[in-house]
Amino acid sequence: MESNKNIKLIAARLGLHDWQVENTIRLMDDGASIPFIARYRKEMTGSLDEVRLLHIRDEYTRLKELDARRETIIRTIEEQEKMTPELRERIDAAVTMAELEDIYLPYRPKRRTRATIAREKGLEPLAAIILEQKENDPLLKAEEFLNDMVKSVEEAVAGASDIIAEWVSEDEKARKQLRRLYEKEAVIFSKVVKGKESEGIKFSDYFDWSEPLRKCPSHRLLAMRRGEDEGILRLSVEPDEKNAVDLLLSIFIRGKNASSELVETAVRDSWKRLLASSMETEFRNISKEKADHEAIEVFADNLKQLLLAPPLGEKNVLAIDPGFRTGCKVVCLDRQGNLLHNETIYPHPPQNETALSVKKILTLVNAYKIEAIAIGNGTASRETEEFIKWVKLDRNIQVFVVSEAGASVYSASKVAREEFPDYDVTVRGAVSIGRRLMDPLAELVKIDPKSIGVGQYQHDVDQQKLQSSLDEVVVSCVNAVGVEVNTASRHLLTYVSGLGPQLAQNMVDYRTANGPFASRTELMNVKRMGAKAFEQCAGFLRIRNAENPLDSSAVHPESYHIVEKMAADLGCGIRELMTNDDKRKAIRLEKYITPATGLPTLKDIMEELAKPGRDPRSTIKEFRFADIHTMEDLVPGMIVPGIVTNVTKFGAFVDIGIKQDGLVHISNMSSSYVSDPSKVVKLHQHVMVKVLDVDIERRRIQLSMKGLDKK
Repeated sequence: MESNKNIKLIAARLGLHDWQVENTIRLMDDGASIPFIARYRKEMTGSLDEVRLLHIRDEYTRLKELDARRETIIRTIEEQEKMTPELRERIDAAVTMAELEDIYLPYRPKRRTRATIAREKGLEPLAAIILEQKENDPLLKAEEFLNDMVKSVEEAVAGASDIIAEWVSEDEKARKQLRRLYEKEAVIFSKVVKGKESEGIKFSDYFDWSEPLRKCPSHRLLAMRRGEDEGILRLSVEPDEKNAVDLLLSIFIRGKNASSELVETAVRDSWKRLLASSMETEFRNISKEKADHEAIEVFADNLKQLLLAPPLGEKNVLAIDPGFRTGCKVVCLDRQGNLLHNETIYPHPPQNETALSVKKILTLVNAYKIEAIAIGNGTASRETEEFIKWVKLDRNIQVFVVSEAGASVYSASKVAREEFPDYDVTVRGAVSIGRRLMDPLAELVKIDPKSIGVGQYQHDVDQQKLQSSLDEVVVSCVNAVGVEVNTASRHLLTYVSGLGPQLAQNMVDYRTANGPFASRTELMNVKRMGAKAFEQCAGFLRIRNAENPLDSSAVHPESYHIVEKMAADLGCGIRELMTNDDKRKAIRLEKYITPATGLPTLKDIMEELAKPGRDPRSTIKEFRFADIHTMEDLVPGMIVPGIVTNVTKFGAFVDIGIKQDGLVHISNMSSSYVSDPSKVVKLHQHVMVKVLDVDIERRRIQLSMKGLDKK
């Protein structure tokens, strides 16, 4: 078990009890997933949600990395035979990597420096004498250190000063206080590289820019760093030089004599030659990590909203991937998303086969009992939507415009080729559009989240952290919704708690060979499905129309005996208990509390009995754009409906139906103060916006939501 010290550190940092942290870490070390712990081990964690559990995991990982680095440092210093009890105590007490590295800095093996060369010449004792500042005539003292390698007093003093400069740069107290100065006062400066003005016009906002680093928002920092990476901008991070030097002088100047003057010169040299660049690098890295974290957080939040978008459900769908010259690819899908038919129509220029296209749509709608129509939101989307509205259908059929983001990536992927080996990319893309309407989660898990287009600066952030965060979001969403085991794809099953790619494939293979699973118990027959994997996945897998109705609920098999006892005590069957409100109201939960099962789990069981397998996603709604089609149609003051397509730290982008999203800046989101746009709007939310400004040349539209009701 993890050391008691780390448990206490994590608990204090996160405001939790020691036992909550200890139990969570034990469960994780035993192989339990975050969704499983959050859902089925509430008594052990005090009902911590997934966010708090992830915080514990991240802190646990950080402290393990810190301890590993601590051991390496201790071993290195001991090999140098420089370890002392006081030094060991300081190393053991360090709680951040920066603190640990500051302690280690004087002992870190380094390349030959000016100070190293001076030491080799025997000048370290002279440096110590000068730094002590009790010697009134350091030049006279320096004569004692002349030798074959040191020919003059000036050379001796210069070498000693180099050693002092290095001591200053490696001083733990100095670095700590400089770090505080940077945190408070560091400014980021951005200048255009001479001659790059035309090439880098998109970065023109930052050609001559400066602001306090602590106030620089993540999107601006990442934009400036991108400009630097592309050779357009030159960035620097620095505090006021006088304040930095004065701070160092206050630490190292102890007198007013000739030695003090030499120390002052060495301190100024240390700042300019060593510390300024070292601290700038550190704070550039710190600010980048912070910006990455915020950008990844926004991306992850947007992805979660996208994955949990309302599903249409099991309906017969006609899906259209619109186009002009190449036509509109039309597919018909059954209620399970299987492809029944595909063909191409040409209702738009240059062919203008409108009458024939109408006839084909009417024929397909009737032949395949179509209940809803999905239209991709790419090229010719608005025109195709207008065309479908113009078709006189004989019954009320809902029409939805569906985001195509990532559809082209899917249609050309190995996954799509495996699903539809006999069809080209256009058919696969249209199928994906239709399936996204039916169940966004099940379809989008097949696509790399980075291809879905709901993040900003996604190529500029730490890719490993981004991928890890997005994978966690997908896992969380899949397990929150639950998976119908007999219809789920291998890709969807992969994200179920406890499974992974191999077990997911084994489940599909078993299903293919033996037919649908009849019960959760049958899952144990799957190759490599052990007791631990079953424990982790069973509660998240649903088996519709199973003999045991609990198999279609989120009640975990380990708790079936509790429900069976409840039913027996009431003299009814489980199915009656699930359908009879009066029976459930008669249950006194306190009667079923055991050391392993407390009220949190019992309350979850009761909620599931009332609504077994309830989908947490909301109900889908139809949407219609205003009668505008180009930027030229927009007039300031116009109020139009729109769909939120992206949420950032500085506002939200809204699709108003003209192939160019407008920006609702954070300052225009509400009449009251807004600190976080994600608290005001969500991805795919229907909103009303007012047009503030239209810049046709720069393709920019400014919108406002102030005073307008969200729809």
